[in-house]
Amino acid sequence: MLFSKQNGVSWLVVFLGNPGPRYEGTRHNAGFMAADALAKEKNLRIDRLRFRALTASCELGGEKVLLMKPQTYMNLSGEAVSQAARFYKIPPEHILVVSDETALAVGKLRIRQKGSAGGHNGLKNIIACLGTEGFPRIRLGVGAPPHPDYDMIDWVLSAFKNQDAEEMAKCAQRAAKAVECYITQGPDKAMNLYNG
Repeated sequence: MLFSKQNGVSWLVVFLGNPGPRYEGTRHNAGFMAADALAKEKNLRIDRLRFRALTASCELGGEKVLLMKPQTYMNLSGEAVSQAARFYKIPPEHILVVSDETALAVGKLRIRQKGSAGGHNGLKNIIACLGTEGFPRIRLGVGAPPHPDYDMIDWVLSAFKNQDAEEMAKCAQRAAKAVECYITQGPDKAMNLYNG
């Protein structure tokens, strides 16, 4: 795969969430939680505003990686992703998206090399802006609403509490390790280690 090494960036890792204190600790911000876990582990701050996202550069296994927390709000995440992808000429298979997943139990991880949006508006917008579903993703389980009549928007914007909050903190740390594993050791190894 040939692509530009402009400024050396060969991967984008996009952590999905909504900006601002109102959304901190909510289910929809599981991606941001994983970003914060990775930043803490690597002793860096994802705080440089570029491409309508907070960003940081780091090296993972010899690869220069741009970490992104889009500030566009979830439903427009693709605008930030496509800007950065165009600038660095990053192919879709090197755009790793980290997001929440209501179809998985709290704390579970699922890694896929491509796939549909599965009803997730952030992923839907990224697919629309990139024009492909062929980008890898790591999805963090945030649990399904407690009953069928529960409004999905209210659910994903609700905060984790008690045991769920503890599980998510651990899940965010595992997701951070899964990001590094995916980039440094490839999808098969990452899926074997972290799926389920």
